[in-house]
Amino acid sequence: MLTRRHLVLATAGVGLLAATRAMADLPPLAKKNSYKVGFAQTESNNPWRLAQTASMREEAKKLGNQLVYTDAAGSAAKQVADVNSMIAQKVDLIFLPPREEKPLVPAIMAAKKAGIPVILIDRNVDQSLAKAGQDYVTFIGSDFVEEGARVAEWLTKTVNGQAKIIEIEGTLGSSPANDRKKGFDDYIKSHPGMALLASQSGDFARDKGRQVAETLLQAHPDATVVYAHSDEMALGAIAAIEAAGKVPGKDILVVGIDGEKAALQAIIDGKMGATCECNPRFGPRAFAVMAQYAAGEKLPPFIKNEDRFFDASNAQKNLDSAF
Repeated sequence: MLTRRHLVLATAGVGLLAATRAMADLPPLAKKNSYKVGFAQTESNNPWRLAQTASMREEAKKLGNQLVYTDAAGSAAKQVADVNSMIAQKVDLIFLPPREEKPLVPAIMAAKKAGIPVILIDRNVDQSLAKAGQDYVTFIGSDFVEEGARVAEWLTKTVNGQAKIIEIEGTLGSSPANDRKKGFDDYIKSHPGMALLASQSGDFARDKGRQVAETLLQAHPDATVVYAHSDEMALGAIAAIEAAGKVPGKDILVVGIDGEKAALQAIIDGKMGATCECNPRFGPRAFAVMAQYAAGEKLPPFIKNEDRFFDASNAQKNLDSAF
């Protein structure tokens, strides 16, 4: 017999289930003519970030949206504070390139709780802590593992499977550094002649990359290759190689990732071997995805950017289109 107590318990259970589902749902985004949009940039100390910011600003202006812009100056803690400030300003949506995979998760959750959807661009977060389609809308970016593997494949073929490699990693704990290392390292593991001598972070910065390269080249004078997770660090490594009295491109082959104009020029000049593009011009696609979300379209958890690959065969003809 169904007693009143059973009915109360059943109703409470349904209410709890509904509340749980509501918490799991992404915040909606109303269709409007213009939006107040947050963009919490990680830093502005290199051409890639400057190009990304310019692209986001240009597209926001073109569409008549207000862009609330912040610069975390390379600090994950500052970036968390920036997102919280945007939440307080009640922006409609936040575009976020998380500096590191784990520290930005609480900020994403805070935005979700406040009813503000988040779209991750360029960098992702730890999938065990936050998930696309549940905690944030989607991740728009490159396949960083594939980037590392593409560089490793080109390098292995170019040096006939024989190299002594120094690896300069990006920011520790960031998704591009983690994945570019995995893609490269996993590929060369199946090629015994490709020896990884040392690996150290250069924090995606040119001068830090130069300093790391100087230290590692002194420790490993027999190195024949420098693989850098970004072109800025690759260019820093070229400076270190030259300072050591060696010839980049001849004594030591340098490869990188990003596809910036200065790297393509270095390839043309024979100082660098190759670079895999990581397109920074996110503005058009980011705002298009935001419009799709507002229209109620179901989005995949990962929206992949297609990137080009540059070496001596095509660097010159693509120089003008590089950032």
